Amino acid sequence: MWADWIPGILMLVLFAIETPISFAIAISALSFFLIDGAVPLNIFVQKMVSATDSYPLLAIPFFVLAGAIMNKAGITMRLLALADALVGHMTGALAQMCTVLATLLGGLTASSSADAAMLAKVLGPEMVKANYSPAFAAVITSCSAIIASLIPPSIGLIIYGYIADVSVGRLFIGGVVPGLLIAASLMIVTWFIAKKRGYKPLRTEFAGMPKVARTFRDAIWALSIPVFIIVGIRYGIFTPTEAGAITVLYTILVGVFAYRSLKIADLPKVMKETALDTSSVMLMICAASAFGFYLAWERIPPQMASWLVSLTQDPVSLLLLINVLLIVLGTAVEGTSALIILTPIFVPILVKLHVDPVHFGIVLVTNLTIAGVTPPVGQMMFISSQVMRVPMEDYTVEVLPFLGAMLVVLLLLTLFPQITLWLPNMVYGLSAG
Repeated sequence: MWADWIPGILMLVLFAIETPISFAIAISALSFFLIDGAVPLNIFVQKMVSATDSYPLLAIPFFVLAGAIMNKAGITMRLLALADALVGHMTGALAQMCTVLATLLGGLTASSSADAAMLAKVLGPEMVKANYSPAFAAVITSCSAIIASLIPPSIGLIIYGYIADVSVGRLFIGGVVPGLLIAASLMIVTWFIAKKRGYKPLRTEFAGMPKVARTFRDAIWALSIPVFIIVGIRYGIFTPTEAGAITVLYTILVGVFAYRSLKIADLPKVMKETALDTSSVMLMICAASAFGFYLAWERIPPQMASWLVSLTQDPVSLLLLINVLLIVLGTAVEGTSALIILTPIFVPILVKLHVDPVHFGIVLVTNLTIAGVTPPVGQMMFISSQVMRVPMEDYTVEVLPFLGAMLVVLLLLTLFPQITLWLPNMVYGLSAG
């Protein structure tokens, strides 16, 4: 019936009139409960609240807090200095630094949203001062934040591993090469655009190995954090969720004792900032949970999945079709919600067709995170655009070449599983699952 689609249509209308994304999703979900008399209204509240009752989601506030501590402790600035030494001589240096910094930070913040906000605040204004287009600055800061969804630790991979019962350690290691490929694709596109527009380098030549070595030494404590996390998870010292709490403690110790730039008196302010950032993310997840109930009740995802499977039993063709579906859904549904809804639907089907669940997890998270910079509802798009005060139409034009490059990487990851699997197979062995 056409009435079944009212919540989805209402959500798109609310997006179109620039309603805040969390409220748009929540209002759309509420409309389903008001229209469909078969479901008690109190279920809406229960679904909103129950979304917070998740052990893996504890990683979100911990890693957001770790990112805030890094900014306050000057860890981010040390990584920025390293990025400057590495690529400051390249055309479009500030934008190239943005991608390199995001790659270095990806293993620290675990949150694409946190990275998008940080990059837009730190490098966005500097790019505008250097006569970069504000829309271009918003696009490169949001697209670079995608890397955080792949380079460990990644909140998306934690959620997928929990739902699909897949080794989070293998997922973490499997995301490294795809994350680096995304970074390389963004840097290539940046170079061509910067060359065409005259976005200049910061210096005429490479900074030299002595400066690189010096900035690397200054950043070594920060760079050790993702290694510390991977080793700890690999050898069972702590779980991925516990890694978030341990990372907070580790960053505090680095800031206080190694860099001596963090004061205990700074922590209350950092905690307040983290609470506000986490609340906005969790409100979106709560709204997505209620909207996900509507989708599940109307059996919309299973119908889509059944339809796709009816088209082909070939695993490669099915993966390509799923990618198309995810790209479409990702432009209308928040990535975490889509991840939660679609993982239990697709994983059993693909496992029966002998698709490695680690491979599919990387493809799924990559796809849905790319959707995070895709109009009209990309979360990172909203964050960077809001910080840079960029209209959506300007952002949409600037993001197209970057989307094209990232979709090429997504296609390669889909067609060639070993891009994802060779590193976790080397670390864990072929028989590990």
